[in-house]
Amino acid sequence: MSRKAPKTVVAFKVEAELAELLDKLPNKSAFIRKAIAAQLGVACPLCQGKSIVARGVHDHYAPLIEKFSQRNCDSCGDSLAVPRDPMGLHPESRDRLEQFLLGGPLYCDGCYVKAPTCTNCEWHIAPEEVADHLRQVHCD
Repeated sequence: MSRKAPKTVVAFKVEAELAELLDKLPNKSAFIRKAIAAQLGVACPLCQGKSIVARGVHDHYAPLIEKFSQRNCDSCGDSLAVPRDPMGLHPESRDRLEQFLLGGPLYCDGCYVKAPTCTNCEWHIAPEEVADHLRQVHCD
């Protein structure tokens, strides 16, 4: 059986009229907690809590982010999970994901190691995509 975390008492001053309204509520503490959370917002579903967004924004985008967390490898077409934060990944996988997050192609591990490295930006680019890559990324 899990135990609830102990709560800390927080006191604040309010006008007499507001105190009377709060005293009429069946659960004053729950109401205040919900009101504060609604005012402050909730953790951003995209950056995983590094920022706060309004509850409506969170509730709208969280399912979309989950739905679109898969993408096909740009070379072989295999389905890949796209993590939102590269920090928990193995270094090689982190480099592969950072390349994608910076606008480059997303490759599975196998295609990433097979793709040659661009001498200008060090991205791994499939041989058949090198000409397009050079034109789109390195053409002045």
